[in-house]
Amino acid sequence: MAEPRAARPARRGASIRVRILTSAVALVALALGLGAVTLVWTLDRMLQASAAQQLTDELAALAEGIDQGTIQTAALTERDDDILVALRSETGVVVNADLAAEVPVPTGRQPIVTTIADERYIVVATEADAGTIVVALAMGAIDDTVRSTTALLTIAVPLTVILVGTLVWIVVDRALAPVERMRAEVDAIDASALDLRVRTTSRGDEVDRLATTMNRMLARVEEGARARRQFVSDASHELRSPLATMRQFAELTRAHPAAVAPGELAEVVIDESGRMHTIVEGLLLLARLDEHETGQRRPVALDELARAEIERVRALGREVDGSAVRAAPVVGDERLLRRASRNLVDNALRHASGRIAIGSVVREGRALLWVDDDGTGVPVEDRERVFDRFTRLDEGRSRDAGGSGLGLAIVREVAGAHGGDAWIASAPTGGARFVLELPAALGATDA
Repeated sequence: MAEPRAARPARRGASIRVRILTSAVALVALALGLGAVTLVWTLDRMLQASAAQQLTDELAALAEGIDQGTIQTAALTERDDDILVALRSETGVVVNADLAAEVPVPTGRQPIVTTIADERYIVVATEADAGTIVVALAMGAIDDTVRSTTALLTIAVPLTVILVGTLVWIVVDRALAPVERMRAEVDAIDASALDLRVRTTSRGDEVDRLATTMNRMLARVEEGARARRQFVSDASHELRSPLATMRQFAELTRAHPAAVAPGELAEVVIDESGRMHTIVEGLLLLARLDEHETGQRRPVALDELARAEIERVRALGREVDGSAVRAAPVVGDERLLRRASRNLVDNALRHASGRIAIGSVVREGRALLWVDDDGTGVPVEDRERVFDRFTRLDEGRSRDAGGSGLGLAIVREVAGAHGGDAWIASAPTGGARFVLELPAALGATDA
């Protein structure tokens, strides 16, 4: 049976805890294990070195005493049980012969370690007037200390690992608790509750910044969903109008054929279908721009686009002033930029009383293409709203003059896709100036 979707994130969260705990315990165990082995080895070497130094001092005192006659050679057999002494004389006389037979004589001045009767000894030797003196010190105390230390570390290291593992689990659990809380809160947000937000701690730490970032993302998602709902609503309304018009004329023609002039239905269908085609084409273009789909970028001259629009307007029999056109090179998708410039000109033609003016220039690294009209202008409070999709001001509400309501929205989307913007100002002729602003091409200079 498939695992419920909501249970999977919790299981992944638990596995994170386990992975962190396993990694931490493994690292601590490895570090403590290596440290314990190093400590035992170092302790054994230090105790051996200390015992060897003690034995060397004892040997020096014995040799001096025997040479000066203050210590009799026979007394060597009566030394402390932990320190065994033997004398190998040049005449073959051996003091403590049993020891001399069992203990090897070091060939140099460095001490050696040997085993006598299952016990380790440190052995040093030196030459005296009476012969070679050999001294051996039992290492039982050293071995006991090393064994006790090893036993203590054998108990302490696992306990320390367990303690560290417990602390790591507690710390990780507390650190991941806010993340799990955020996961549960985000998981509860669906299309019907996009206004919900993740709680923040206001501590300014990484978790709090994560929550703030998620809230910003949720705000963008909510805004996008709201825009899409509004877009669908506006689009359905805009498309419903031509469909309703065509249906009404068709029904009227069928019910009262004599009331409709010959060819009128065909004209209505052609006009309304053309309007629908314009709306659908604009919607598809906006959808591509929303997905950041643009064509190949290459050098484009905004001034050439402006001159092409000037010729088109004059061919329509409208008056246009192109004296302000200056070189304005940019890099972008020529097809989209041509569509944006045409939309600006068509918008100006719809609202102009008599004439329009087109200009282009480069200023401070920005290429500008503007279109002026001599109409009534755009109120300041509406200058941002007119760039929204399917937005037409009251004077442009009529079906014939108002367009599809997508032209200026396309202009701003095209500008944004090229790293620019579109905005409105007052024209010198008293109407509105619509400006397309884009980054100028490298090497472009101000006019």
